[in-house]
Amino acid sequence: MSALSTLRESLGLLFTRRFGTFWFASLLSSIGTWAQQVAEPWLLLSLGASSFVIGLDSFAMNAPVWALTLVGGVLADRSDRRKVIALFQSIQLLCPTVIVVLLLTHSISTWVVVVLSVVVGVTDALSMPSFASIVPSLVTREQIDRGLALNSTQFNLSRILGPALAGVLMASVGAVACFALSAASYLPFIGVALWILPARVASPGTRGGPSWRHPFVGLKDIVAQPGARAALLTVLITAVFCSQLSTFIPVLVRDAFHADASSFSLTVGAFGLGGLLGALTQMSLPARVDRRTVSAVFAIVFGVALVLVSYSPWFWAVPVLQVVAGAAMTLSNTSANASLQSAASATLLGQTVSLYMLALRGGMSVGSLVTGAVVDLIGVRSALLLDGVAAIALQVALVVWWKRRRSQTPDAV
Repeated sequence: MSALSTLRESLGLLFTRRFGTFWFASLLSSIGTWAQQVAEPWLLLSLGASSFVIGLDSFAMNAPVWALTLVGGVLADRSDRRKVIALFQSIQLLCPTVIVVLLLTHSISTWVVVVLSVVVGVTDALSMPSFASIVPSLVTREQIDRGLALNSTQFNLSRILGPALAGVLMASVGAVACFALSAASYLPFIGVALWILPARVASPGTRGGPSWRHPFVGLKDIVAQPGARAALLTVLITAVFCSQLSTFIPVLVRDAFHADASSFSLTVGAFGLGGLLGALTQMSLPARVDRRTVSAVFAIVFGVALVLVSYSPWFWAVPVLQVVAGAAMTLSNTSANASLQSAASATLLGQTVSLYMLALRGGMSVGSLVTGAVVDLIGVRSALLLDGVAAIALQVALVVWWKRRRSQTPDAV
C-alpha cells in the first residue's frame, strides 16, 4: 500500500461516528487548553515571576503524575472511563474560571496560579490514562497506530490554532479572554465523554488481569518487556530534557530576543505546525516500519533541534527550528505510545498508558523544576544547551543498549 493510500485510509477514521465526534470535541478542548498555555506563562511574567517560578508552575501541573497516574491507570481498567473523564474534567473547568474571576476583580497573584496548576495536575494524573486509552476502544487493534496519530493531529492542530487565537485575544482583550476560552472549551468534550464514548466496567475477576486486591500487579509484566522499557526510557529522556523547550520558550523570547507575546505565540504555533506534520507523517508510515526505531531516531533529532534553538542568534530561525522540534517530538512520542498500546493486553491497557503518562508528564515535572533553577543560575540559552546535549547523549546510549539487546535476543519485544 502506498503512503498516499495509507494516509487516505487513516483520514477515513474521521468520518466514523464515534471516532470523528471524539476527535472534533477533543480539538475544541485542546484549542482552549493551548490558549491558556500561551496566556499563563506570560501572565506569570507580567506578575513579576522569575524563571524558577515559571518552572515551578510547570512542575506543579506535572508532578502529581508521580503519585497518582498509576492509580489513574487502575481507574481506567476498572471503572467507567466516561464518568472518570467527566468528573475530573468538570473539576478542571473550575480552575480557569477562578482565574477569570480573579483577573476581573484584580485579585490575581502568582501563587494562586501555581496552586490551581496543582489542581489541574492532580485531576490530569487521575483522568489521563482513561482519556489516552479511549482511542483503542474506538478502533480495531490494527488501526491503533493510525488512531493515535490522528489524535496527535488534533492536538498539534490545536497547538497552531490555540496560540494564534491567544495572540489575537491577548492583544485585543487581554489574558482574561484566553482563560475564559479555556473554561468554555471543556463543555463540549464533557458532553461527548458522556454521550459517545463506550461505557466500560471491567469485572474484578477478569482472567489474566490484576485483581482489586493487587491492582498494580500487571505493571511488572509490562516493564519486563525489553521493548516496553526502551520505549518508556525514550519518552522519559525526551520529557526530562527536550520538553523544556516548550516550558522556557517564553523566557527565551523575552530575555534573549526582547520580543513580545505575539512573537511567543508564533513560536508555539510553529511547534504545533511541526507536530501536525509529524502526525501526518506517522499516519503515512507503512505498518512494516519498526515504531521503536522511529521513536529513537526522532528523539535524537529533537535533542539536536533544542541545541540549535538554544544558541540561535536570529529570532527568525527559532520558529523554523520549532517546526523541526515539533515534528520530531510527535513522531518519537506517538511511535513509542503506539508500540506500547499495540502490545498491551486489553486488561492492562489503562496501566500501560499510565506508565507512558508517568514517563511523559513525570519527566516534564522534574525537568522543568531543575531547568528553572539552572536558568536562574546561568541563563536560558546555556540551560537549554545543557538539556539538549544531555538528551542526545542519553538517547544514543539507549539506542546502543537496545541494539545490543536485540542482537542477543532477536525475539525481544
